[in-house]
Amino acid sequence: MDISLKNVEYRYQNNTPFERLAISDVSINIESGQYLAIIGHTGSGKSTVLQHLNALLKPTKGTVWIGNREIRAGRKEKNLKEVRQKVGIVFQFPEHQLFEETVEKDICFGPQNFGVSEEEAKRRAKEAIKQVGLHEEILSKSPFDLSGGQMRRVAIAGVLAMEPECIVLDEPTAGLDPRGRKEIMDLFYRLHRENHVATVLVTHSMEDAARYADEIVIMHKGRVQKKGTPYEIFSVPEDLLELGLDVPEVVRFQLKLEKAFNVKFGKICLTAEELTDAVADYLRGGTPK
Repeated sequence: MDISLKNVEYRYQNNTPFERLAISDVSINIESGQYLAIIGHTGSGKSTVLQHLNALLKPTKGTVWIGNREIRAGRKEKNLKEVRQKVGIVFQFPEHQLFEETVEKDICFGPQNFGVSEEEAKRRAKEAIKQVGLHEEILSKSPFDLSGGQMRRVAIAGVLAMEPECIVLDEPTAGLDPRGRKEIMDLFYRLHRENHVATVLVTHSMEDAARYADEIVIMHKGRVQKKGTPYEIFSVPEDLLELGLDVPEVVRFQLKLEKAFNVKFGKICLTAEELTDAVADYLRGGTPK
């Protein structure tokens, strides 16, 4: 399922004295199976864009296409349940949304709310709990007896159980230590590859955007500032620094190495593994790659 925003504008509290322009003239295409990262400062419009992806917000100007469903400014929209079932959003600290007495009931709540039978919802719960790396016996436990990491995985399982065609991740590693962050991001990437679902990552982490995304969109002051592959975005770090954004640590380290040894590695390395290979090649006397 493809999603596209065409010249979208959104104003909070529109037509009131408290009206505020949040995003303007935003056009983004998300293709089926793509992994897109949206980066930018707090207040750049990332979260507003996110909420248009499953019609939680509707544009004050422009058009949003979610699959074959058109959401147009100025038009009343009905029956949005199907749209919201197809696009699952994992918000920051999703474990705070757990509320049922058992893990199974919590995971089943979403599918049943969209009309899935109890039997089918339980089947999905069993499948989803395995997908997030937890054992089936946890289904009978209270979610509030679990560790923080387990609770987050249960909350993610609740989104997966709705079998969305697109998963939107809003800072999904907030509050986690480096190990926990990598585990969760690797989990989402594995699910992205195995389930062939489009994934949209809204993040402050340049490292996560560089490592996982196929394409990156930079938001700045409510507009799309730049689009491109991770290599295109991070190969000109000066552009990011001008916007007050950071670059991945690996890129910063590479730039320092190139300056110290007066050498160019040919391309920006986005992971430690890539940089290690480039340095090893240089030390062997070859041409840096």
